[in-house]
Amino acid sequence: MNSDYQNFIPPKSIPFVQFLIDKHSFDLKIVNQRQTKHGDFRSLPNGRFQITVNNNLNQYQFLLTLVHEIAHHVTHQKFGRVVPHGKEWKTVFQHLMLPFLRPEIYPLEILPFLAKYLKNPKASTDADVNLSLVLKGNMAETGKNFIFNIPFGSLFIFKKIIYKRGNKRRTRFECLNTSNKKVYLFNQNVEVKLFQ
Repeated sequence: MNSDYQNFIPPKSIPFVQFLIDKHSFDLKIVNQRQTKHGDFRSLPNGRFQITVNNNLNQYQFLLTLVHEIAHHVTHQKFGRVVPHGKEWKTVFQHLMLPFLRPEIYPLEILPFLAKYLKNPKASTDADVNLSLVLKGNMAETGKNFIFNIPFGSLFIFKKIIYKRGNKRRTRFECLNTSNKKVYLFNQNVEVKLFQ
């Protein structure tokens, strides 16, 4: 098993991750960033299992994503085909994350948000706005802004399309697609580029 993953996770988490890798047989590939997902789990035609994790994640995001995907693998081994993020997966994921919920692995400012998220984990950590922000250190990627930091009425670019930021609903922002004139809802922690 490739030990490259050790450069991507908090040092104190390595023994726990290595235990999971040794116990559950799968190939781990670290891949270039994908826009739609942080990681994935799949069964390969040769009967092996593969987990991929994006290489652009910080160590805390990477670790959470890796354990998320290992939970899919373990769920598949224990229960066969079930709902991808159903109750079986949630239980396995919560169980697998327990050894990592300690201040020498996750900083104290992340732990309460992570614990809250794990009470009922969603398909994506990005669905939990507060956890997503704290995992990113409350910093957007260089050259980008979180949508909640963009002034009302400002134009921004997201996936090569120009939008105009509108009103905030409960947890999302209404944004007008300037091409097709339709309004779309954006999570408040989406990272976008201001239109100059």
